Amino acid sequence: MNKITQRADFDAVMSAGVVATSPHFALHLQKPVLISRIGAVVPKRWAKRAVTRNTIKRQIYALADHLTPHADHVVRLRREFDRKLFVSATSNALRLAVREELQQLFAKLEEK
Repeated sequence: MNKITQRADFDAVMSAGVVATSPHFALHLQKPVLISRIGAVVPKRWAKRAVTRNTIKRQIYALADHLTPHADHVVRLRREFDRKLFVSATSNALRLAVREELQQLFAKLEEK
């Protein structure tokens, strides 16, 4: 799946509205398109360390192959992961928590 890189494309998908939410993420979807694309919005406001932002983005892109074809998707981080629970920015616990929550988010999309 290709990545969304242009701000105008992000804005277009995000203006289409939220189709699924989880405690930390929101999923935006825009249909129909010829090529499926994925975008990740991980603001510095919610993930202070660049290492954490990159870890979350990698998890999003890794799970993108299971998404709806012929649609643009944007996954947006909307809440901070508790730094008391996840002390290390790249801990396995954080990766697993992010991956599990993203799988639940994508499962909600498939139910609709």
